[in-house]
Amino acid sequence: MKKKYWFITILFLLMSVSLFLYFQVMASTKLEGIESFPSSYQPYLKELAKKHPNWKFTALYTNLDWNYVINQENVFGKNLVPKNYSDSWKNTTPGQYNVEIDSGWVDSSRQAVEYCMDPRNFLNEVRLFQFEGLSYDEHTNNLSGIEKILYGTEFYNTKVSYLDANGNTISMNEKYADLILRGGQTSKVSPYHLASRIKQEVGPFLSHSSISGKVEGFKGLYNFYNIGATSSAEPMGAIKNGLQYAKDGKGASQATKDKYLIPWSTKERAITGGGIFIGSSYINVGQNTIYLQKFDVNDDRGDDLFWHQYMTNVLAPYSESKSIYNGYQKSGLLETPMFFIIPVYHNMPTIPTQSPNISINDFRQDNTKVYCNGNNVNVRTGPSSSYEIITTVNQQDKMTRIAKGKQTGERWDKVILENGIIGYIYQNYVTEIPAVQIEKIELNLDNATLQKGERRKLQVNILPKEASNHKLRFTSSNPSIATVDNEGNIQAIRSGTAIITVKAEENDVQNQITITVYSKVTGIHLDQNEIYMQVGDTFQINGIIEPEDANDSTIIYESSNTEVATIQEKGIITAKQIGETNLLAIANENPSIQAQCKLFVVRTMDDSEIHFDSSLTVESLEVSGVDVNENTVANIKQKITTDLEIEIVNYKNEILQDTDIVGTGSKIRVKEDGKILRQYQIVVYGDANGDGRITSVDLLVLQRHILEIEPIEAIFRKATNINKNGKKPTSVDLLLIQRHILGLQIIEQRG
Repeated sequence: MKKKYWFITILFLLMSVSLFLYFQVMASTKLEGIESFPSSYQPYLKELAKKHPNWKFTALYTNLDWNYVINQENVFGKNLVPKNYSDSWKNTTPGQYNVEIDSGWVDSSRQAVEYCMDPRNFLNEVRLFQFEGLSYDEHTNNLSGIEKILYGTEFYNTKVSYLDANGNTISMNEKYADLILRGGQTSKVSPYHLASRIKQEVGPFLSHSSISGKVEGFKGLYNFYNIGATSSAEPMGAIKNGLQYAKDGKGASQATKDKYLIPWSTKERAITGGGIFIGSSYINVGQNTIYLQKFDVNDDRGDDLFWHQYMTNVLAPYSESKSIYNGYQKSGLLETPMFFIIPVYHNMPTIPTQSPNISINDFRQDNTKVYCNGNNVNVRTGPSSSYEIITTVNQQDKMTRIAKGKQTGERWDKVILENGIIGYIYQNYVTEIPAVQIEKIELNLDNATLQKGERRKLQVNILPKEASNHKLRFTSSNPSIATVDNEGNIQAIRSGTAIITVKAEENDVQNQITITVYSKVTGIHLDQNEIYMQVGDTFQINGIIEPEDANDSTIIYESSNTEVATIQEKGIITAKQIGETNLLAIANENPSIQAQCKLFVVRTMDDSEIHFDSSLTVESLEVSGVDVNENTVANIKQKITTDLEIEIVNYKNEILQDTDIVGTGSKIRVKEDGKILRQYQIVVYGDANGDGRITSVDLLVLQRHILEIEPIEAIFRKATNINKNGKKPTSVDLLLIQRHILGLQIIEQRG
């Protein structure tokens, strides 16, 4: 009976082992789309998709157990790190610690392997490129992109030369980028990947021993990708092993050597042949990402896993991904369609292993609910601004702090966002959610209508009282109408309405109040001070209310002598008989605020009695088109043909001599027997002070007007409306005057 039980037990164990092995080698599967990934991957990918909608993601379900994978990769000598790295990166097992497997390289720690193998650590814009599909794509691969990847190296924009076996220098009329592009086309491997791989393997210098052609015993041979450069304790052992492969394929068959263009006795054969090797040995057998070339976890090759690995540097995918990203960024290719193949394992840890660079002694384990107290705050892959950005968070976004920073200097916390993203945030932007939270905010303002320029404090009451000292955020829906500070002080800026919102920082509790800003009339300006008209003529004067945002901009016009002239709504004047009258513009809101214009009705003057040169524009008693380089009184008079007397005065009504300069507001007076028959007002666009020049003084005058420090008269407002759109001058007009002064864009003077 006992034998039967033993037999059943042994059978059960054998079945268990068989099932275990089956699940370790069960065929991998690929599923496209973010929703095909486990939930712990999805928030990172969704962030990337928002920024780059042309990027596509494929989940490579390896069907391998995570611990099994790490055990297979955490074998002495399989994954290396530089010897000068900290101990957290290195295998510290006695007898294996700091043993140089290759010159300057030692075995990595299990933590380093776990960190580098967990794809979730690298689902950010930069490091994602270790998962990029590496096949050649004629639509995205070009010489410009290759050159930008090579920028900063001696390969950049450089023609190729090399040594043959006899030491002779062979010069080509092609650049390295040409060879790399052609190598990609032949091998069907992305030339961007080949360019990045060259930078990774031989660095920025053409003198690297693998491609110098000068190594004793291997002269005239080249290996740009360090293929076959296996580790060796011999000086330059790895390089010599690589050059041996370049020489004879390390005993490969003739068919294999022909396939890979061996020997690599020219740089073109080395670049193209190595590309064919990478393509056929890796990319075309399922290892078509940098990650899969380093970590052999995809069974498409139909062979054992974990041995067909291109490189020993455990951080190679991490490093190369940034080089590729930089190349794409510089060449403007980040928005082109790209696809990424990202591995998934069974039983992965809930929280990925953090970088060995990050010391656990810098953090205290935590499980506190917190929220962000700023806007556009970066969440990064590590506790420093040197780490890549994963996403950004804003005011009141909630998260869980799982590790509180206690570093010296800048402190960073490790958090899990509500969507599942794990990252690090600067501690100053993190506030703990209090146990007793604000439930209600009451607001009160004595009068919701404020006069322009008035300052008034908003009364705020928080419930419950235990939360009365909690932080609030005050905002205005329209700061150009009214602003509010963090103490609730409201400042009325200009007429209009604005909504003041008071919101708790710790939750979504808020309240609002709508305020109205009223702007009183303070003055009126007329665009004319003195007008000469003929019987039967009509003319329009324009009144401008101050300030420009006054709520009531209505103007009432009156004539002191309606037998001489009448004035109607909108300032339209009709001259009735010879004589004079005063025209009044009265503010409807406050009749005590007025402006006055003197009107003279004179004898009828025929148009044939005066003629202006075609270079000038004359419209409704206004003259424009004056050349600012030829605007003396004499210059202007030469452009007027008449038998009548011509007199020109400045905007102050001071008579100008022939050598004086004519500017905005100057007037051309046509006289007969000393009496004025007609008066034209001059506009020089860009001249805001009437001196006839366009200088930095005009910039200052217009700026003070825009800021409502010192308003300018109507004729100068017209002159500073460079766009000539009939609107008030703005900062755009300020910029146009500045460009004129700098000689970048000359102001057109014709109206």
